Amino acid sequence: MKTFKWSTLALAVSTLLSHSVIAEEADSEKENEEYNDNVVKVTGSKSGRITYVSASGTKSSTPIIETPLSVSVLTEKRIIDLGSNSVQDGLGYVAGVYNGPFGVDARGDWSAIRGVAPVQYLDGLKMTFGFYNNTRPSIFNLSRIEVLKGPSSVLYGQGSTGGIVNLVSKRPEAETKGEIWGQLGSFDRVQAGVDFTGAVNDDASVLYRFNALVRESETQVDFVEDNSIVISPSLTWFMGDDTELTLLANIQENESGSSVQFFPHVGTIFPAPNGQIPHNRFVSEPDFDRYDTEQNAVTAILKHDFSEEWSLQASARYMSSEADYRTMYAFPFALQADNRSLLRSFYVSDASADVLTSDIRMHGNFTTGSVEHNFVVGLDYQDAETDNNSLFAFNMGGLLDVYNPTYGAVTIPPISQLPIPDAPATLAEQTGLYVQDQMKIDGRWIVSAAFRTDTAETGAEGGVMREFDETTGRLGFMYLFDNGLSPYINYAESFELVDAIDVNGNPLDPKRGEQIEVGIKFQPQGTEHLITAAYYDILEKDRPTPVSPTASASIGEVEVSGFEIEAQLEWDEVDVYASYTKTDTEITRSNDPALPQGSELESVPDQMLSVWATYRPEEFWHGFKVGGGARHVGESFFFALNNNVPTPTTTDSYTLVDLMVGYEFDNVDLSLNIANVTDKMVVTTCLSRGDCFYGQERTVTANLRYRF
Repeated sequence: MKTFKWSTLALAVSTLLSHSVIAEEADSEKENEEYNDNVVKVTGSKSGRITYVSASGTKSSTPIIETPLSVSVLTEKRIIDLGSNSVQDGLGYVAGVYNGPFGVDARGDWSAIRGVAPVQYLDGLKMTFGFYNNTRPSIFNLSRIEVLKGPSSVLYGQGSTGGIVNLVSKRPEAETKGEIWGQLGSFDRVQAGVDFTGAVNDDASVLYRFNALVRESETQVDFVEDNSIVISPSLTWFMGDDTELTLLANIQENESGSSVQFFPHVGTIFPAPNGQIPHNRFVSEPDFDRYDTEQNAVTAILKHDFSEEWSLQASARYMSSEADYRTMYAFPFALQADNRSLLRSFYVSDASADVLTSDIRMHGNFTTGSVEHNFVVGLDYQDAETDNNSLFAFNMGGLLDVYNPTYGAVTIPPISQLPIPDAPATLAEQTGLYVQDQMKIDGRWIVSAAFRTDTAETGAEGGVMREFDETTGRLGFMYLFDNGLSPYINYAESFELVDAIDVNGNPLDPKRGEQIEVGIKFQPQGTEHLITAAYYDILEKDRPTPVSPTASASIGEVEVSGFEIEAQLEWDEVDVYASYTKTDTEITRSNDPALPQGSELESVPDQMLSVWATYRPEEFWHGFKVGGGARHVGESFFFALNNNVPTPTTTDSYTLVDLMVGYEFDNVDLSLNIANVTDKMVVTTCLSRGDCFYGQERTVTANLRYRF
């Protein structure tokens, strides 16, 4: 897979360009933006940067101020303003979300919601199974990102107590239009994308869309690339007035490596005799290290209306992916006696995933007396086979001077000669039945009740399967005031199968959690504003933590509580996106001596504050735009080894500044985005096992978008 299929993309793009039809530019001021997830219309602000409706919280199109739980939505226009080049980038200004706790990582998108890593979904179906066996999704393919905070198992099955991140794909539209995007940036980044949509026939009963992207780029870490090729065609067929079918395909190849270097505490957060370890330092070997992935996926989404009140909606996806992973890093994470060298181990992995996910549900919108019902009953199914043939060679990578490295001194046998065990595949199967009724009583009171039962089993192929029967629920109450205020309270539960083993090779128990949340939402009448605030208390059991490169342990029981407020404010020429997060964590019962009872969780900032504002002076400089933001991340807890004695300490808080400036004229949009304007080098987090992670250095991207 080392050779990219550039010719395939070039042929597809040139063919599409030669047959494209130039159409009038879509009106950017239209009140309703089309959101095809489950084929619904989403009402948003005039600019399209704020949406007031989400489908993730209830699996049905529901106003956010009538949803008694926390939901944040990033629209495509918001993502572009922020200059987000990845899903991880896009989450940087969302309340309750710590994006990139492990710094710059070309292998995937990492975040923590309410102190817990979320489960990632795509178009309402679980996307990731296992680890390091899949491609990093392209943000160019997405129309929006929805963040559902808190336990979500009642509708989605497996989900963390922190929540889920649901990515929503771009869908075909009837209006013929398109976009050609070119980008140049730091680290020799060159990226181009095309996005075309329209009707195939005169009556617009068949619609198409074609997205494609190609990228060649280095990263801020020496010898690590971030290349990608993505081809994503889609088709919608209206089979009469009551039935429609959408097919989405994704063919993707990524070439990258280990941009995360797992540097030791001394030399990163603590002083070292020879100074700070350079943030661009590469610990692995240039001709050995890689993280190359492939993915082929097809998704089908069907909707049929039986009447004005009842409809059937079904979705299914088959996804096949594989990853070729080779890397070196220091383990244990420590400088040697010379205070210059790291003793490296190497890790080799050939991983794959074959996954079938599906969800079929009946929707009912009907009235009984003074009660309006938004009713959903559904059945979902997941069948995943993940395989990982890996080898961890302890201290077999030789020494590397991190201040003056010399590569190529270690001879690594060909992969075919390494004793990589042929491990059995891991099988995981889950079937869930759920029901939800969101009731509006007398137009004022909202009662949202949901219940779910799951049967799941997991284990090694050919071995004994472990079976789990889980029951989860959610109950929420909300009151709607005339002035746009909506206070609420809810209780929710979650469970999540854990793809990890302990030091004895035994699989860990599923994580289980529960949460109580109280909050208030405010959409002032006559404005474009949306403000939400929430206080929550989460109890999570059997949370895993890594204790070695190949094994984990269950901490025991963890309590997370916090406060979040998020404001999206929009006027004619100015819009503001602001959030504040306060998080407290405590390990209330510990099975891991390295993380004793009463201590805090690692990698969870005590508070976060972010503000982004964009100014478009239409009156005196039509087309000009300028935006800027600041992200403050507070201290996070970890244990540092002081003479082999764990000592409680924290990382330093930091503030990063981002900037956007651009000009829009006719069909052309020019913009320049700068992340981390002051080029402040920060340590995003440190783990008690001994390693720390560097954040993103200053990154500049210049964008040219031609829309027609």
